[in-house]
Amino acid sequence: MNEAPRDIVLIVDDSPETLGFLTDALEQSGFSVLIATSGHAALKVVDRITPDVILMDAVMPGMDGFDTCRSLKTLPGIAPVPVIFMTGLTETEHIVHALESGGVDYLSKPINIDELRARIRVHLANARSAQSARAALDAAGRHLLAVSGNGSIRWSTPQATRLVNTATGRDDGLDLLSRAVAGWAAERERQGSAFRDQPFLVHEAPDAALQLSFVSAIGADEYLFRLTRLSQTSDDEVLRQAFALTVREAQVLLWIAKGKSNRDIGEILGLSARTVNKHLEQIYIKLGVENRASAAVRAADALRGAAQ
Repeated sequence: MNEAPRDIVLIVDDSPETLGFLTDALEQSGFSVLIATSGHAALKVVDRITPDVILMDAVMPGMDGFDTCRSLKTLPGIAPVPVIFMTGLTETEHIVHALESGGVDYLSKPINIDELRARIRVHLANARSAQSARAALDAAGRHLLAVSGNGSIRWSTPQATRLVNTATGRDDGLDLLSRAVAGWAAERERQGSAFRDQPFLVHEAPDAALQLSFVSAIGADEYLFRLTRLSQTSDDEVLRQAFALTVREAQVLLWIAKGKSNRDIGEILGLSARTVNKHLEQIYIKLGVENRASAAVRAADALRGAAQ
């Protein structure tokens, strides 16, 4: 019978004694262990293998643990991986520094193995819950992204990435949002409780614009946004172009999609009931449908596609 895959722990520490002690203890606890003796070595390791959790020594020569953590968090595939700091520095400022660098927790040296195992399992469970939530958002087709206060993109749904790249004509379109989000976060910090979370434009073009709307804070320095494409083309014009309709037919179809009856449409557009019916006959022919329900579905699909 096949064994369940082991969780992978990457230990980053310049002390051979610590590496040996932790490797033995964690392997006996059922983990697979990778080691790196410096920050630069850690970056090379994660380029080949993605660990499930990272144990990070805070104080290392050259590139210390704080800088290493910040570098790791810029990598899309590694950003969600929890980093637990190990440090003999117990002053509050060092603990705060560890968390601000992207760590989720810290342990004081000398390390208590039972405590370490417990914290690893808690953070693994939390990370997997977050990963499941993001997978659900991806499957739902939502245009969502999570951004840090400095504007760096933590993650985005595939739909959001495609929308930005299509609207901007760039493969790295998400990078264009960073400055706008950083400005939003700075203004939010400056105004405090007086700040109003209004949607704001992040890209403007002749035919469309991109707008970010704040959804919620999902961490100490992580914000969830919804991305929306604002079309400069009216809905009835979208329908006219999509189905080769006349201007009046497009207007009638739009109100059908909004659930209006023939009588309502006639009153809104100043048409007789007979004229509305005549337009409906042509609409059904051009859309290749037989009834208003099917026409409404075709119209809704066209409008939804134009918004993406």
